Amino acid sequence: MNEINYKAIDERNPPPIDDLSSYPGEDWGDRQSNSWTDADGGFQSAFSNRDAGPRPDATPLPADDEQRQGFKLKATPFLWRDPRSIPPRPWLYGHHLARRYVSATIAPGGMGKSTKTMTDAVALASGRKLLHDKPRGPLRVWIWNGEDDQEELERRMIAIFMHFDIAPDDVGDRLFLDNGRDTVIRVAEVSKGSIEIATPVVDALEAEIKARNIDVLIIDPFVSVHSTPENDNGAMDRVVKTFAAIANRTNCAIELVHHSRKLNGAEADIDSARGGSAIAGAVRAARVLNPMTMEVAKELGIPSNERKSYVRVDGAKANLAPLGAAKWFKLVSVFLGNGTDDDPEDSVAVSEPWTPPDVMDDVTGEDLLKAQRAVDGRDLKSSSQATEWAGYAIGDAIGIDARSEPGKTKIKRCLKTWISTEMLVEREIFDDRNRRPVKVIVVGNWACAQ
Repeated sequence: MNEINYKAIDERNPPPIDDLSSYPGEDWGDRQSNSWTDADGGFQSAFSNRDAGPRPDATPLPADDEQRQGFKLKATPFLWRDPRSIPPRPWLYGHHLARRYVSATIAPGGMGKSTKTMTDAVALASGRKLLHDKPRGPLRVWIWNGEDDQEELERRMIAIFMHFDIAPDDVGDRLFLDNGRDTVIRVAEVSKGSIEIATPVVDALEAEIKARNIDVLIIDPFVSVHSTPENDNGAMDRVVKTFAAIANRTNCAIELVHHSRKLNGAEADIDSARGGSAIAGAVRAARVLNPMTMEVAKELGIPSNERKSYVRVDGAKANLAPLGAAKWFKLVSVFLGNGTDDDPEDSVAVSEPWTPPDVMDDVTGEDLLKAQRAVDGRDLKSSSQATEWAGYAIGDAIGIDARSEPGKTKIKRCLKTWISTEMLVEREIFDDRNRRPVKVIVVGNWACAQ
């Protein structure tokens, strides 16, 4: 396998020494002894334009002895400051998008990544809470989608407007939508065995962000804006940090939508990002999307053929904030009303917020008392595999069919809750018939009659 050499088209803005700590997961001591030195161990050309922010897309070229002699570093002393004088972190959308940082959404194909991020974009541009977070808006948002054509993107966007009753005036001129077929963005590629950053493209992207005063840029999918090997951590680190540099210099937040690798039935997490681990390591915040599992669908009584319409959003990485609890959205169909005599109207998937019901919501204190009376003094078995399982008697007492789903799973949840609160207790007794100890359910603390 040929070794890839890393070089840059533009050496004007390498990352300043005082900003290297802004990138997590890096051993910058090793980085300085390799990436920032030449083959003889000497320093490469001096860092320039330090105020412009980190520029990992431009690696200094080797310097001669005279240049090395003139290169100096200066450590910055830490000075205490009143913490109240430090500006709060510049969050724009929950704890996922922040100015000057790159975030990522990672999921398998067909999981509603584009639908989710387009709904986020409408929420940001309108300033309305459409899913889970209220934006710090209204904000100016630019979506670039490298997979669909403009008409398909317009179908999706208009369906979101229709579903959430968004009027054009609610968004005004703050929303921008482009596709990769008409507007090509390619910030990095392999040329003659080397990874090269396309500086003219980077400069043009930055210029348009500044000209339009873009607050949030969404790149969907990430793989469409580079042609470098995804399994090369060095290449991926460099491309992601190119976007980090763009975010820093333009004061915007950037979202990279990325595919997970093939999971073979497993759930996606931060390590599931397709390609090198540097992708996950270089972003500041990441979230993963997973379909509802068979177990959860069974518990909630959702048909197995509908469970993939329910998508869980997990905070996979949050360097600037604690990981949040999982959130859910549901994919629903919106009809555009554009049918003709020859063609039916289009149906478009839209994401809407969804909260899993608590199976205990409709279980009352009176139900608990009935359950206690049903098991009292009977030594009914704790195991749901037993013929004399306590759950059957409890289900009969409170009107839930414990012999089929979803009733059986609901009774299990009731038992687990009541045992945890000591209203029911598992006790081990000796089974004379089978000549072995077994666990049974007995009454713990009696519930008060309603």
